[in-house]
Amino acid sequence: MKAFPTHFVLLADYGDVPGIVSEHYAFSSLGILNKDSIAHILLNFCITESIDSIIPLHNFEVEPIAKSAVLFGEYGIDVLTPHADLVADFLSTEKNTFQNFAVFVKGECIFASGGEIFVKKEEGFSGVFGYNSADDDFKLFTI
Repeated sequence: MKAFPTHFVLLADYGDVPGIVSEHYAFSSLGILNKDSIAHILLNFCITESIDSIIPLHNFEVEPIAKSAVLFGEYGIDVLTPHADLVADFLSTEKNTFQNFAVFVKGECIFASGGEIFVKKEEGFSGVFGYNSADDDFKLFTI
């Protein structure tokens, strides 16, 4: 939320989700989880809710969303993940236990919880990344 202080953030998950709405954020349900059609479910949701950017947080969402980034882009929706051919390099097989997080949008770091200033990365570098110290390899934050 701190990375997007001037945006309205819609947090969503599958199944029952508390219907909370505030001035800056809301919670919403994505319906029943169907891992075979994740990209379709999320694209439909983004179009219906007029979402302009999506950050997949579940590990099972990342690759399907990254692979569908062009389709999302046709509807004006930015997918905040690395390019599909690179996304596996940023996924961790271990449980996330990061001390810090950085949010990159099209290569530019817009937020770093550790206060670091990161050099601009390539244009296709987007997402929420975890790290412990500034010289660590970034890993996508997933739940």
